[in-house]
Amino acid sequence: MGESTVTSPEGREEAAPHTVTAETRPGTLHRLRTPRRPRFWFEILLIAVSYWTYSLIRNAVPEQKAEALRNADWIWKAEHQLGIAVEESVNHAVNSVTWLVVGMNYYYATLHFVVTLGVLVWLYRCHPGRYAATRTVLFATTGVALVGYYLYPLAPPRLMNGDQFIDTVVVHQTWGSMASGDLKNMSNQYAAMPSMHIGWSLWCGLTILALASLPWVRVLGLLYPAATLVVIVATANHFWLDAVGGVLCLAFGFTVARVWYGALPHALPKRVPAQRPSRPLLPTQA
Repeated sequence: MGESTVTSPEGREEAAPHTVTAETRPGTLHRLRTPRRPRFWFEILLIAVSYWTYSLIRNAVPEQKAEALRNADWIWKAEHQLGIAVEESVNHAVNSVTWLVVGMNYYYATLHFVVTLGVLVWLYRCHPGRYAATRTVLFATTGVALVGYYLYPLAPPRLMNGDQFIDTVVVHQTWGSMASGDLKNMSNQYAAMPSMHIGWSLWCGLTILALASLPWVRVLGLLYPAATLVVIVATANHFWLDAVGGVLCLAFGFTVARVWYGALPHALPKRVPAQRPSRPLLPTQA
């Protein structure tokens, strides 16, 4: 059949204007997968609830101390066989320089949150069209990490038997770490694999590298996860292989975003038009 027509007041046959119907209107799934402008208060609430849920689940995972210590011994032996077991040497070397190790302790306790939130704010303000997809990468990365905490409890090097490693927060009485001191009872001590310090910092670094316009900012983006890797090892909070686990979780996060949005976050439009409620168009009456 041909295109529907209407009769104009002058008696001419004209094509009828397109009518938005239930059949032609995009479906709910399509709308959810289409980048749109983020809503400020919704994003604040979403991030707060998501982090609260992550912390609740992570700390609700049974600590399983004996298994976590056995796994730590296995990791340490495996790294010796691979020739990469340098964590103890780095830990002792950095601990001998007080100003350096104290700075690393504060780095570990604060930048993990400060830089990640800063990148989210930057995305919200400057790359609203890419914000949701990039945020999805972060959320999926963090979500799959919870599976790792449950399936593979792991003690950090500082809690291993034998006192080979130095707990730099305890020795230097540094404020702020959820992993040592007075706050340790608020956090699962045996959830070191994967390292979300690496997962989140690499998310920040790759996002900055892909979207920042200034070359020196992109360089800083690359240096941030590299510095974080040194810090988590020097403070005896993680093994090198914990960092590998964090990278694998991040790869999963990017895969989820790629499947959901049909493209990696940096390939999406920088900005999207403001969303306006659609109204059905009716044919012109004769």
